[in-house]
Amino acid sequence: MQRLPIEKAFTLIEPGPVVLVTTRSGAKANVMTITWTMVMGFSGELAMTTGPWNHSYAALEATRECVIAIPTVDMIDTVVGIGTCSGRDTDKFAKFHLTALPATQVGAPLIAECLANIECRVVDFVERHGIVVLQGVAVHLDEARKERRMLHAVGDGTFIVDGRKIDRREMMRSKLPAGV
Repeated sequence: MQRLPIEKAFTLIEPGPVVLVTTRSGAKANVMTITWTMVMGFSGELAMTTGPWNHSYAALEATRECVIAIPTVDMIDTVVGIGTCSGRDTDKFAKFHLTALPATQVGAPLIAECLANIECRVVDFVERHGIVVLQGVAVHLDEARKERRMLHAVGDGTFIVDGRKIDRREMMRSKLPAGV
C-alpha cells in the first residue's frame, strides 16, 4: 500500500453530501456551500463545520437558524460557484438564479432547485472545532425531481457522484429506527 501524508486523510473519508446552507440577516438571504456535515442521530440532529471565516456565520449566530438544502449533480457548477464567492459583496440567489421559497419554521429560505431542504435551529456552537450542532425542525423533499444523485466533495477540488442504490433493508430491519 502507498503511504499518504496525514494531511490527506480527510480526502478518504470526507463525509456526507455537499450541501447549500441558507441564512437570513434582516431582509437579506445568503447561501454558502458546506462540504463537511454529519448526522448525529435519528431525530433530525445534524452538525456542520463552519466559522467566522464564512460571511453567513454572523447571521447563523444571530438568528440561530438556517436551511440545509441538498443539491444534485446537475447543480455542480452552481454549488462550486457559490462556494467560491462571498455573500459580503454578492447576492448569490440572483447571481446563480436560485429561487428562494419561504420556509415554514425558520426565517432562512428554502432553495426550490434543490432535491431537499431541512429547516434547522442551532443547538450549539462547538467553537474549538468549528462545529455547529443543528436540530432539524421540518423537511421538504421534491418528489417530482428526476435527478437525485448527490455530490460528495473529496476535498481536493474533485467530487464523487452517488451511484446505484443497493437495498439491504430487510437484512438490516432489526437495526433500523421505526418508520424508516
